[in-house]
Amino acid sequence: MTTTLRIQHETMPLTVSLPASKPMSREEFYDFCLANRDLRIERTATGEVIVMPPALADIGNRNFNLAAYLWVWSEQDGTGLGFDSSAGFTLPNGAMRSPDASWMKQEKWDALSEEEKASFAPVCPDFVMELRSKSDTLKGLQAKMEEYLENGVSLGWLIDRRNKTVHIYRPNQTPQILENPDVVNGDPELPNFQLSMAKIW
Repeated sequence: MTTTLRIQHETMPLTVSLPASKPMSREEFYDFCLANRDLRIERTATGEVIVMPPALADIGNRNFNLAAYLWVWSEQDGTGLGFDSSAGFTLPNGAMRSPDASWMKQEKWDALSEEEKASFAPVCPDFVMELRSKSDTLKGLQAKMEEYLENGVSLGWLIDRRNKTVHIYRPNQTPQILENPDVVNGDPELPNFQLSMAKIW
């Protein structure tokens, strides 16, 4: 049995399989992430570890803008809390994912123990945003959005800067694709949340 590391380069992923007696446990994976703090790391439900380089400057700026818009709305709304791209969540299917920005209801967060909050929290956010970078394939991000839905997300936005489209995901619905929108609205799941796309494109 092997542990597979997929190292995602700026233009293409590189997959490396390392000998191992079994896939990393949750604790081993946590220690692996702590030992490689400068990298962005996720793990699929099958145990494949995905290692991504730090975000390029332009993507980092746009991720910051996503989180800033979400933070302002979250503070005004008061019913939950937001997270930036450094937060990792262990989904019900066992995958560990780090959306570019996310939000969850306060009661869901409060149901976690302090130990769980201080780890890759075993919870799925209610809302996620993923911003496509040069190294991301659209197909790969679409699969990730479907995974989020299957694990409890009620609203997801896939933002494709290359094609200036926003894919809106909701449970049991065909994704809606917005072509070059000026603003994307979070109603009804996130009442009155609006993302101005001028600083995202």
